[in-house]
Amino acid sequence: MRTRTLGTRDVSAIGLGAMPLSIEGRPDEARASATIHAALDAGVTLLDTADSYHWHAGEEGHNEELIARALAAYGPADHVLVATKGGRGRPGDGSWTVTGSPAHLKAAAERSLRRLSVEAIDLYQLHKPDPAVPFAESVGALAELAEAGKIRQVGLSNVSSAQIREAAAILGGRLVSVQNRFSAGHREAAAELETCAELGLAFLPWSPLGGISRSALDGPGEAPTRNAFHDVAAEREASPQQVALAWLLAQSPVVIPIPGASRPETIRDSAAAADLDLTPSELARLG
Repeated sequence: MRTRTLGTRDVSAIGLGAMPLSIEGRPDEARASATIHAALDAGVTLLDTADSYHWHAGEEGHNEELIARALAAYGPADHVLVATKGGRGRPGDGSWTVTGSPAHLKAAAERSLRRLSVEAIDLYQLHKPDPAVPFAESVGALAELAEAGKIRQVGLSNVSSAQIREAAAILGGRLVSVQNRFSAGHREAAAELETCAELGLAFLPWSPLGGISRSALDGPGEAPTRNAFHDVAAEREASPQQVALAWLLAQSPVVIPIPGASRPETIRDSAAAADLDLTPSELARLG
């Protein structure tokens, strides 16, 4: 697969967002492991997880442990970058919490280290800024973890351009990525993408397939219609999901989409988007 730069590493242009393997409606472990193995077979070398990716209360780290077992069963996987996050929680009722205190982040990183069975976490990301904690304190904790050799590189998630710049001033070259929601149907993070391109940071869109199932012109009560992504997909004999991911890759060389998957065939389809080059006229149609 084609690669892109994530800090000091080259990783696959398409990653795997592993959250669907552990949250509500998750597959059994056999299918979950098969999905991870299918991603690796397809050339995916970036796996994105978090300590809060689980379903029930008391399952913290479910997704991290799942990935660790799948990688161990697969064989040598030193070329795979596993990115995890800390700072959010799931009480088991479907809600999410945010805890960004330095003490919590340091303890969470230690637990993630043990679950992933690694000497240092490849990429550790602040999952979301905590409004109750000064942002600089949360970022400072990640800087201390990096200095201690617990994490190799630092990322942010769900942040503004101002926060990206503030973190870059604190972390310097240790900050390598930002993970915000961005897709064809949700383009609100365009400013953050531009900031990442300016600073040379990788931009990892989460939920990268959002908004392609219906046309933006559909009104209330109207039947779904084929939108431009579906039309281009039909013309190129590709899936609409592949076109959506190829559109993201065309936005900037710093973009590395991390589509979720819970079946082997889904991640195989997504991985193939790395080889789909859209023409200027097609990109103009897609907006």
